[in-house]
Amino acid sequence: MFDRHARELLRYCTRRVGAQLAEDVVAETFLVAYERRDRFDPDRGELLPWLYGIATNLLRRHRRTEVRELREVARSSVVDGERHDESAAHRIDAQRSVARLSAVLAKLPRRQRDVLMLFAVAELEYAEIAAALGIPLGSVRSSLHRARAKVRSVVGAAGPGDECFENSEEDAR
Repeated sequence: MFDRHARELLRYCTRRVGAQLAEDVVAETFLVAYERRDRFDPDRGELLPWLYGIATNLLRRHRRTEVRELREVARSSVVDGERHDESAAHRIDAQRSVARLSAVLAKLPRRQRDVLMLFAVAELEYAEIAAALGIPLGSVRSSLHRARAKVRSVVGAAGPGDECFENSEEDAR
């Protein structure tokens, strides 16, 4: 179980709380999974979404740290506007975009942030997110829609490479 899923969980957790804390969360995820192995029901879904659910619940405990770090990125991304070369201008624009996105993510309600991160970072399908968080599929869709709308309202329309904010065929259904 660890060999098959640890890397994906680590990638997800690292994006949420940073590398050092992510390793602890992943280790704790597998410890909790082992302790609760009798609660896993393969008829309700695959093992990986169940593990993502455990990891997400553990990450909620670290919410303050996550929000604090997002706010710090937003604050520290203030840049010197005196530079005039093109590459510096691109860096400045990118830093400002990161700052705006970080601020929006920090302000999202917990469920919306969890759904968005499981979708965009862990690349889970809607049904897998529902299983991971123990919520109805419709709640996943509405939470993701609301999170995307809030991000777009601050950051602007999705640009190239912003797939997590583009509507998928499944959204249209």
